[in-house]
Amino acid sequence: MKLKIVFSTLVAVAAAMLVTLVSAEEPKPGDAKTTASSATGQPNDAEMMAKMMELAKPGENHKVLGELAGTWNYKVKFWMAPGGPPSEASGTAIRKPMFDGRYFQLNVKGLMDMPGEDGKMKKMEFQGMSIEAYDNVKQKFTSSWIDNMGTGIMMSEGTYDPSAKSFTFNSEMEPVPGMKTKVREVITVADKDHHKFEWYEDRGGQEVKTMEINYTRKK
Repeated sequence: MKLKIVFSTLVAVAAAMLVTLVSAEEPKPGDAKTTASSATGQPNDAEMMAKMMELAKPGENHKVLGELAGTWNYKVKFWMAPGGPPSEASGTAIRKPMFDGRYFQLNVKGLMDMPGEDGKMKKMEFQGMSIEAYDNVKQKFTSSWIDNMGTGIMMSEGTYDPSAKSFTFNSEMEPVPGMKTKVREVITVADKDHHKFEWYEDRGGQEVKTMEINYTRKK
């Protein structure tokens, strides 16, 4: 409780100092600072603050991400070798908004066949989590991914094609030291209850599809 009181006090003091600073620094008509700002084309403090506040608002691109919110059943196929038969698994995924729709958190859980310490295949629980957003400053969709099959954080940036209703993300992974691999991820929305995720890897300069996940909204 004491920590909450101290934190709230610090936030209030910082906010008051910021307001005071902006008010004190805001140039008046005819002020020398106003003339200098106009001459250089640089925004003054008040303009900068207004721009920051505007960029902090969720917009239409956040609404596009919001259409994928909900609880989903998924079926996944992944190929260990090109042309070979795929392994299959299933599970559930929950995507929910955070901070008034500025971000979305995706939690995934399922069972899949993985080699154990003895080399034999066995069922293992898979868990993963993603934070997704649209960055108003970069004007790009962004995503981070972590799971219980590794210790790294995978970062992706992408775009959205409204005509195809698809997202395309690009990233790079390094499963073992010295083996960096470029990755392209595509999410295609069929309708409000179905979408597909496809994962492509660069294998020696040739792009190969190694995973496909089909999502169906849970009713």
